[in-house]
Amino acid sequence: MGIETALGWASQAIIWFLVVFPVRAIDLDTSSKDSICAATTLIQEGIMDYYAGTQVGGSVGMFQAPYYWWEAGEVFGGMLENWYLCENNKYEQTLYNAMLAQAGPDYDYMPQNQSMVEGNDDQGVWGLTVMGAVERNFTNPHDKNAPGWLAMVQGVFNTMYSRWDDQHCGGGVRWQIFTWNSGYNYKNTVSNACMFQLAARLGRYTGNQTYIDVAEKIFDWLVDVGYVVLKDNANVYDGANIDDNCTDITKLEWSYNQGIVLGGLAYMYNATNGSSTWETRLSQVLGGSTTFFFRNKIMYEMTCQDSGSCNNDQRSFKSIFSRMLSLTSVLAPSTAETINPLMEASAEAAAKSCTGGSDGHTCGLNWEKGSWDNVYGLGEQASALEVMQSLLYAQRPAPFTGENGGSSVGDANAGLNKSTTTVLHSNLKITHKDKVGAAILTAVIIAILVGGSIWMMF
Repeated sequence: MGIETALGWASQAIIWFLVVFPVRAIDLDTSSKDSICAATTLIQEGIMDYYAGTQVGGSVGMFQAPYYWWEAGEVFGGMLENWYLCENNKYEQTLYNAMLAQAGPDYDYMPQNQSMVEGNDDQGVWGLTVMGAVERNFTNPHDKNAPGWLAMVQGVFNTMYSRWDDQHCGGGVRWQIFTWNSGYNYKNTVSNACMFQLAARLGRYTGNQTYIDVAEKIFDWLVDVGYVVLKDNANVYDGANIDDNCTDITKLEWSYNQGIVLGGLAYMYNATNGSSTWETRLSQVLGGSTTFFFRNKIMYEMTCQDSGSCNNDQRSFKSIFSRMLSLTSVLAPSTAETINPLMEASAEAAAKSCTGGSDGHTCGLNWEKGSWDNVYGLGEQASALEVMQSLLYAQRPAPFTGENGGSSVGDANAGLNKSTTTVLHSNLKITHKDKVGAAILTAVIIAILVGGSIWMMF
């Protein structure tokens, strides 16, 4: 075969490949909803490349290894927002099936496939996603045996709060639920921040003051223990070990910790009708968010990105960080003038990074590069999705409440009076002494909540 013939065959092969597998690059116009939604549709196609739920032998609601269960919750949270913001039903059934499949037998997001390894942070992230389903009026469960999304969130919150531990570090929940898991003696920010935000959102949605009171209690503990340092540019640190009473704090800062705390503060500000106390706290944590996790207006993961050491979890953190900044901008409208220009610049930069792979729209980690950085994965796709769709939040109604458009059915007692055990010889038993969120709470229960006497029994 001569060289001309070989080149001819090669050219034909390339043409055939491009016809069968067309390269569709992302061309983002940040002022156009159609352009943003077209871009996020392509990005979600990349997300679904990692989805195991439609594969032979795969689990509905799970992504392929090495992606953990918690990240599935994070990713579906972003896709659910896209369903709402773009009014895009393409993945509605996928989301519906995933959230029900992973809810567990008691609908509190403690599924049997995670019974050995689930942590409080994992359960909390799924809780945030399902709370999004509540606030966006996502398709309600039509299985007669399944409770409403609101009841499921209440189940998540009640089971998490039942693990509140005053014996060590004056409060808070541990990172891990089960004694044998590494990190059981570590009390981390993200687990408690998820619980704080869930309480704030439930309080706002239901109008029940007890949730608001509990949210304040959790936030006060985060400040008192030194995990959240309130100042003009507030720090949000990772956590500490109970062996030294949480005094030796791991002073690593991650965008998802900062974001989840920020989101909780925005919900508290909104739920308390613009309380000056929560406004100040919100402003301080927003200052830290914009100072530490943006460079030249472009979002980045401060602790690991420059060193190239971000693991699979950390490469997804900008996803939930983007969501929380966007929610903050609509729940506390005065913050929009600070947040929106950063999100627009970051969305433009992310679009330039989504030019890799054989499909032409595989997204990278480093949005500052101006092109794809040859890094790819589920976290990169999810982060690009959320930062781009952040530009649409102002165009759609704010998260609904039970009094303003919300339709999900709740159960304030969900998750209560349940013992958490495992197939192994566990000495862990959770006894629920509290019915947080009940329609009518007695003074005794309120006193118990204020006193913090909700224990994990060993």
